Amino acid sequence: MSDATESSSPFPLTRGREKGYRPDQVDEFLDRARSAYEEGGAASLTADDVRSLAFKMQRKGYSPRHVDAALDRLEDVFFERERRAIVREHGEDEWWREARALLSDVRGRIGRPRGKRFTRRGMFALGYRRSQVDAFLDRIGAMFANREVTVTPGEVREIVFHPEWRGYDEAQVDALLDALVDIILSTR
Repeated sequence: MSDATESSSPFPLTRGREKGYRPDQVDEFLDRARSAYEEGGAASLTADDVRSLAFKMQRKGYSPRHVDAALDRLEDVFFERERRAIVREHGEDEWWREARALLSDVRGRIGRPRGKRFTRRGMFALGYRRSQVDAFLDRIGAMFANREVTVTPGEVREIVFHPEWRGYDEAQVDALLDALVDIILSTR
């Protein structure tokens, strides 16, 4: 890749053996996001769409750290747009009713005993390490109980749990993490 191409890249490129996100996929998504934002079509792209993105990796790709930071900001923008649309269409009370229902679901899950907060994977299957998930959820519980503990959407998005045999079901944990991001963004 020439220096001219590298200097016109919206994100730094990885070097050497380090892999990054495929630039063509990232650029294509950013063009789609720009169009969705400018057209204002609420259903065309959502905060959940941004959150659930996955790009293929390659050498000399875009730096994942830089792309992820931009995607976090983009998710916040689309979330706020969705919130405004719901408030405009259904009123502020409806927005807060949905936020409280989501919070109630999350608190119910956090209130379960450690080691039993999610379904465990089968005998020969890997899942998220229960002790790590439980420790993170204890921190979230402390945030709900005591406003001195804070957790940012970025911390929730970037949390990594190691695998273990018969660990927590990843899909359930990931759904709770998505709900946590929504709750945190709702209360800003």
